[in-house]
Amino acid sequence: MAEKATVNIKFRNLNRTQKLVLTSLIFAVALVLAIVENTLPELPIAVPGVKFGLSNIAVMYALFFLGKKQAYAVGILKSAFVFVTRGGIAGLLSLSGGVLSITVMILLMVIFRKRISYLLLSVFGAVSHNVGQFAVISLIYTGMNMWAYFPVLLVSGLVAGIVTSTLLKFIMPAFQRLA
Repeated sequence: MAEKATVNIKFRNLNRTQKLVLTSLIFAVALVLAIVENTLPELPIAVPGVKFGLSNIAVMYALFFLGKKQAYAVGILKSAFVFVTRGGIAGLLSLSGGVLSITVMILLMVIFRKRISYLLLSVFGAVSHNVGQFAVISLIYTGMNMWAYFPVLLVSGLVAGIVTSTLLKFIMPAFQRLA
């Protein structure tokens, strides 16, 4: 049976400083996962820029177990890190994809309550992340025909969502030890 998405009650009982420290640790994990992913060889596909989004595992954990504010905080801080390390456009793409992804997952959690699995949330989150990035890149490069790239983003979002959900399931025990 698939695990259902819920916010951890234990986190709600922490004081403000403890919440800040735990959120900071999750952000640090997101950075480590981003660095690990950047050291991996590029995926053997003809489309540039497609990644699994390993750091989104930390954002998903923050959403599922810490709360909405913490998920947005980790996502926005992650985008700021991308801005500083890879430049303005990369930071803007990270921010647009991340904020849309978190928002879509929150909406699905509200609509379906406990009846939606981490896998489905992850897939919808990954696809909406790619849609957010596509929308911004289409605005930036208005003269280019980007629509041929859109189906690739949808498929890669589906695959990335499955991968991140599966990895979150395996990494969850380590995250739980942080709490």
